Amino acid sequence: MLTFRDCLGLSDLTEDEVQVIAEHEQIPDIVAAELGSGLVHSDDGISRIKAYMRDCIEHARLMGDFGRADALYSVYRDFEAAHPTSPPG
Repeated sequence: MLTFRDCLGLSDLTEDEVQVIAEHEQIPDIVAAELGSGLVHSDDGISRIKAYMRDCIEHARLMGDFGRADALYSVYRDFEAAHPTSPPG
């Protein structure tokens, strides 16, 4: 039986990144690790994960939870640094 830590290790994502996916999709962390693993290895998955992160940042701001928004933005910046999107062309 695989544990969350096993799935996290196979996902190529950090725990914080998986938690953002779980929050956005309203699914358990272990399911988010599996979903995130599929996304991070697909053609448009990186862009989708970034969109999830931006949605969560915006939601936190709209709710007035600026500390959470800042924390999520930090996760987004780290993810962007690890997975830069190339400009079209």
